[in-house]
Amino acid sequence: MKKELDIFFTAIMFFTRIPCPKWIDHSPEILNKSTKYFSLIGIIVGCFGALIYWGFSFLFPQTIAIIASMVATIWLTGAFHEDGFADVCDGFGGGWTKEKILTIMKDSRLGTYGTIGLVSMLVFKFTGLNYQPNQLIITIVAGHSISRFISAILLYLYPYVRDDITSKAKPMGHAQKFSIVIWNGLIALIPLFFYNTYWIFLTLIPPFISMLLLGRFFKKWIGGQTGDCAGATQQVAEVIFYLSVLVLWKFI
Repeated sequence: MKKELDIFFTAIMFFTRIPCPKWIDHSPEILNKSTKYFSLIGIIVGCFGALIYWGFSFLFPQTIAIIASMVATIWLTGAFHEDGFADVCDGFGGGWTKEKILTIMKDSRLGTYGTIGLVSMLVFKFTGLNYQPNQLIITIVAGHSISRFISAILLYLYPYVRDDITSKAKPMGHAQKFSIVIWNGLIALIPLFFYNTYWIFLTLIPPFISMLLLGRFFKKWIGGQTGDCAGATQQVAEVIFYLSVLVLWKFI
């Protein structure tokens, strides 16, 4: 039980700003195992965003409440996945070899491709949420959990390609077990049971396909994935999920 708490709190510490006990051990081994809580972290972050949206919706129009929710989740995660998405845009937009792409992605500076990509992604995310006809609170939670589950699948399917010891994500990029993917999937699906239709499970297909396409793209250019690739996949999968829910509501 103590070891499992170490793993859980390590995931909390690595992926959020939530304070954790000082006794938490963030060794490479524990970091590697913390991926089993990707989806649960998504539910926690999603619930926080949903709570902020719910509170703001009593005082402001829906658009302002959604923006507040998005800002809140970005703050809670330290823009961890957004940063990865921007790095991927810069790296693959400006690099033409594996070495150049990896070098650009490691650069902390934000470039033109990253700026355009990040702004575009945030606009899509806001618009996808703003046009939800109902059950928006559940959609916010589900978007965060499902997208992290999709990211966990990417880590399982594709090898980690960075060999430098300074990478923060390196311990989590190696030797992911299939049981971890299954565990993430079981947790990620929980919010979907709160929808008023079981057709909602069809919305898992587009994010999964987007992950396969991204994974194929990453494999072609750099031979696998990095932490930034996983973050970018999470962001893309989240947006695709919101858009998929919109399409589903339109036809059912």
